[in-house]
Amino acid sequence: MPLAVYILALSVFALGTSEFMLSGLLPPIADDMGVTIPQAGLLISAFAIGMVVGAPLLAVATLRLPRRTTLVSLIAVFGLGQIAGALAPTYAVLFASRIVSALACAGFWAVGAAVAIAMVPVTARARALAVMIGGLSIANVLGVPAGAFLGEHLGWRSAFWAVGAASAIALVGVVTLIPRIPLPDEKPQLRREVSIYRDAQVQLTVALVMLAAGGVFCTFSYLSPLLTDVAGLDKGWVPSVLALFGVGALIGTTIGGRVADAHLFGVLLSGTAASTTVLVALALLGQYAVAAVVLSFLLGVTCFFTAPALNARLFNLAGAAPTLAGATTTAAFNLGNTGGPWVGGTVIDAGLGYPATAWAGAAMTMTGLGVAAVSLRLQRRTRASRVVVSMNKKAEKADRTNNPVRNDV
Repeated sequence: MPLAVYILALSVFALGTSEFMLSGLLPPIADDMGVTIPQAGLLISAFAIGMVVGAPLLAVATLRLPRRTTLVSLIAVFGLGQIAGALAPTYAVLFASRIVSALACAGFWAVGAAVAIAMVPVTARARALAVMIGGLSIANVLGVPAGAFLGEHLGWRSAFWAVGAASAIALVGVVTLIPRIPLPDEKPQLRREVSIYRDAQVQLTVALVMLAAGGVFCTFSYLSPLLTDVAGLDKGWVPSVLALFGVGALIGTTIGGRVADAHLFGVLLSGTAASTTVLVALALLGQYAVAAVVLSFLLGVTCFFTAPALNARLFNLAGAAPTLAGATTTAAFNLGNTGGPWVGGTVIDAGLGYPATAWAGAAMTMTGLGVAAVSLRLQRRTRASRVVVSMNKKAEKADRTNNPVRNDV
C-alpha cells in the first residue's frame, strides 16, 4: 500500500475526530451555549449537511485542479474552521463554523478517496479505502474519547483546539509526502461523470449508504446521555466507552476491508443485518450498564465492517467518474449522518426516551438490508441476462458457420 494512502488516513483522523467528537461533548456545549441537548445535537447534523453539500460541489469545482494542491487547500481551511469553533461566542457562530469545516472535510474526503484508488489496482480498492477509513476508526479509538476527556477537564473548546493542532500536523504531511498526481490526458467531463446517477444500481447503493449510516448514528449521536441517564454509568465512563466503540470500528474496518474485495455483497448483507441486531439489543438491554458497554463495542464493529464495501461498491459502479463517485459516497454517508441525529432528536423530543433512538435506528438499517437484497437480485438478473445474450450470440455464430446457405438467406 503506498505511503500516501497512510498520509490520507492521518488526515482523516483529524477530520473524523472533529466530526464525531461532539457525541461526547453535547452536555457541556448545551450548558455553555444555553440550548437543549437535542439542539446541541443539531451541530452534528450541521456538519453532516455541510458534508452533503460540499462533497459534490467541491468535487465538481476542483475536477480539473491539481489533486495535491486541492488537498492542501482543503485541510488548511478545515483547520481554520476548528479555530473558529474554539473561539465561537454564540451557538450561531459555532453552528456556522461546523458547516465551513464540513465543506472542507467533504472536499478532502472526495478528492482523497479518488487519489487513494488511483494509486492501487482495482483488486485492492476496498483495502485502500479501508486504510483511509482506518483513520476514521482510530479517530473513534483515540480522538473522540480524547475530545470527551478534554471537554470534561478543560472545557469543550479545548477539544476544538486539539483538532486544530492535529489538522496542522496533517497539513505538513500532505504538503511533504503526498505525490503530485498527474491529471488525466483527457480532461474530465462533468456531463459524463454526472451520468452515473442514471444507473439504478448507483441509486440503490446511495440509498443503502444513507440508511446504514443513518440507522447507526441515530443512536450513536446520543450515546453519551444514553450511557449516563439510562444505563446509569458515571459520566467519567463516557470517554472509555467511546474508545471501545472506536476499537470495534477499527476491528470492523480491518476485517471488512480484507474481505470486501472478494465477497462484497456478503459483507453488505451480513454487516447491515448485524447492525440491526445490535441496535435492537441496545433498545431492549440499554438500561443494563454491562450490556450497554458491550453493545456499544459491537455497534462499532458492525457499522464499520460494511464501510469499505459500501465505498468500493460505488467506485466499482462508477469507475468512469472516480471523483464524483467519492463525492457521492461522502454525501450519502452524511445524508445518513444528518437524518439519523434528526430522527433521534425527534424521538427524544416526543418523550420516548433515549432507548427509542435504537429502535428508530434499527428500522432504518432493516430498510437498508432490504435495499441491499434488491441490489443483489438486480445484479444477478443483469448478469444472467448478459450470460444468456452471450450464449445466444455464440450459438448464432456456430449456426452460421455450420449452415452458411440458410443464414445467408
